[in-house]
Amino acid sequence: MTAALGALVACAATTGLGFVVIPFLKRLKFGQTIREDGPKWHHSKEGTPTMGGVLIIAGVLIGLVIAYAYSGFSGGNLVIELGDSLKMTTLFSGVGLALGMGLIGFLDDYIKVVKKRNLGLTPRQKTLLQLLVAAAYLSSLGLAGMNTTWLPFVGDIDIMSGAGLLFWPIALLFIYGFANAVNLTDGIDGLASSVTLVVSCAFMLASGYFSFSGINTLAAVTAGACIGFLLWNAHPAKVFMGDTGSLFLGGMVVALSFGIGRPILLLPAGIIYLIEAGSVILQVAYYKKTKKRIFKMSPLHHHFEMSGWSEEKIVFIFSFVTLIGCILALLPIFLQW
Repeated sequence: MTAALGALVACAATTGLGFVVIPFLKRLKFGQTIREDGPKWHHSKEGTPTMGGVLIIAGVLIGLVIAYAYSGFSGGNLVIELGDSLKMTTLFSGVGLALGMGLIGFLDDYIKVVKKRNLGLTPRQKTLLQLLVAAAYLSSLGLAGMNTTWLPFVGDIDIMSGAGLLFWPIALLFIYGFANAVNLTDGIDGLASSVTLVVSCAFMLASGYFSFSGINTLAAVTAGACIGFLLWNAHPAKVFMGDTGSLFLGGMVVALSFGIGRPILLLPAGIIYLIEAGSVILQVAYYKKTKKRIFKMSPLHHHFEMSGWSEEKIVFIFSFVTLIGCILALLPIFLQW
């Protein structure tokens, strides 16, 4: 009930705030600048309000607060779990990770809007800030007592000694990579929010199975906020999430995977994020070597767009592929591999 209430509130808050925030963004002329080298038909989206990710952030936070208030009133597990220092840290540090990434995205969006250019923070600035946020998050987990991680067919492995110490630098790159992969997935109407909705639902099931009440609620409010945002962002979009939203969601999906002690599950569940990021890496590397392109345009969703697929078709197919990936991620849990 607590998670369901949080999801409903997050959805309602995100949807309702859109009636206020979107006109406000329009008055401020916080419109999206379209890439000059992007699909020609995207130029009709020039000026659509961006930084709409604040709606998602607000929805998640409001849903979480209401869920905790309800749990406190009813004596639910969400409040009882606050006595577990590790579970409490993974929850609130996870929210902090998502907010930190979202703040970096907000700064990037703000520079784009004020400067009227589609660049923003330099890659070096963005990388440094993201790595600092990720390092702070991992430090909080280590200090709270996180000393194992889970691998399918192996079980829990020690990450505080020997070869297990490699977990921490790998985790740092893992967080940085996924945050930016979600950011790259946000390129057409409704794509990033639809894919993240499916991923959030998968981690809602996984966290519920392992009785992580806090992470279960966090996954639920994230899913609810994505649904609420989709009502504004589905094609034709009335608002874009911008880096504010996509980096926030990137931090959030990472936090959900670490929150249940199984970050490796994000690899199959987030398969679309990986494919999108991989298409960019392959395109750039191949072009530098041969001066030719593998894809008509990267990230991959633009390739399909330029091949004649509608935005709605791309969102549906990519969400379906995500669903398959999430099923594969959940199989080791429910089959106890």
